[in-house]
Amino acid sequence: MTTSKESALDMLNETPVLESEKKSDVVIIDKKGLAEKVVDALKEVYDPEIPVNIYDLGLIYKVDINEEGLVKIDMTLTAPGCPVAGTFPGTVECAVRNVEGVIDAIVELVWDPPWTQERMSEVAKLELGMF
Repeated sequence: MTTSKESALDMLNETPVLESEKKSDVVIIDKKGLAEKVVDALKEVYDPEIPVNIYDLGLIYKVDINEEGLVKIDMTLTAPGCPVAGTFPGTVECAVRNVEGVIDAIVELVWDPPWTQERMSEVAKLELGMF
């Protein structure tokens, strides 16, 4: 059992995460109050091969927004051999840079953990007729 002192210390040491924007395994750290706008921008970017946005498809693993408005995103693709691997991160960066309050966006492709269909939201599964 933790004491209230331990709980308070834990709270001080934690990075703020906007719980309402947490989806499955997506971690959003928002120190500027831009999470909703950034997620909306990500939902406007569609996978070129699947008619679903990259957020609901589960390609976004982490969004970190610092106090100045720099947004760092860890994302993956449905497969390492995806033909847009070289250009798609730039497309995502451009979409996020257009959000008011964002000074820059950096997207890093990550492959661990590998993407699976379980990362997809219910919305994406419905759009693809998987229910």
